[in-house]
Amino acid sequence: MSFPYQLVRLLADGRFHSGEALGAALGMSRGGVWKALRGLDGTGLQLHPVRGKGYRLARPLELLDVPAIRAAMEPSTAHHLTCIEVHPELASTSDHLRSQAQRGAPSGSVCIAEQQHAGRGRHGRVWISPFGANLYISLLWRFLLPPAALGGLSLAVGVALVGALRDVGVDSVELKWPNDVVCGGRKLAGILLDLAGESSGPCSAVIGVGVNVEMPAAAGARIDQPWTDLMAVAGAPVSRNRLAGRVLHRLALTAERFAREGFAPFLDEWREVDAAAGKTVDLLLPDRTVSGRAEGVDPDGALVLQIDGERHRFVAGELRLRVRP
Repeated sequence: MSFPYQLVRLLADGRFHSGEALGAALGMSRGGVWKALRGLDGTGLQLHPVRGKGYRLARPLELLDVPAIRAAMEPSTAHHLTCIEVHPELASTSDHLRSQAQRGAPSGSVCIAEQQHAGRGRHGRVWISPFGANLYISLLWRFLLPPAALGGLSLAVGVALVGALRDVGVDSVELKWPNDVVCGGRKLAGILLDLAGESSGPCSAVIGVGVNVEMPAAAGARIDQPWTDLMAVAGAPVSRNRLAGRVLHRLALTAERFAREGFAPFLDEWREVDAAAGKTVDLLLPDRTVSGRAEGVDPDGALVLQIDGERHRFVAGELRLRVRP
């Protein structure tokens, strides 16, 4: 554990700590403490030094903790999650877990980070990932299925994420095909799948989930689309540890059932929270943009649009919700 992260753990309570007390706890001189404090610059955390009182963070932090995360799970799924790692910082939880998968990491391995330096969204976008503010979590699941059979998995994961949010008291969310969770038209969470395996199977999936919990304004200003966070939606703080535990519980249930039954058992639940149903939308494809009336998804997870009186299905693309007259 790096000295800066040890320092964050000491300061996470939001109270003042003197340089002498911090140095004693870390086994460092006051000069060493000052250097360690300077090392927090890259986290984006705001530090308030006050002469005669010491140092404190601008707001308390709930740091991620494996026992607290496991306490929010249920026995029916906890045994599937073989290893949970929490890292102070990573380039990307999914990239890290994908590397671990190549080395033989077992199904049910979990990687979580307090901060990502190269978090990934769809289409090469950067997922803004400030320290200690949101949830960045990836789960490795090994399937006895070929990659082609996992076409509806991201939609099933969306249903799982809606369930986890409801578990922590957040009900007013919808799903935007294929893998966004939105509230009031603003993005709250996203899903990214990385599949690997032979065309005939078996294969592995690294399921990456990012949830905006309490996004700092400075970090949010870098996001290139309308967004929101749980603090704004719920109107009160949401425990990141409880949310992580509920997300993992729901993901394990979903992955296990999807392996047996595919997307079909999740279809009705997805339709209930479909943000685009009945609306005129634009679908951005690699070579063109098509517009039509969204008619939900089919049993394989493909988007169905009515265009000029005909129904068309799409398995890829970026959906834009634009209500037309």
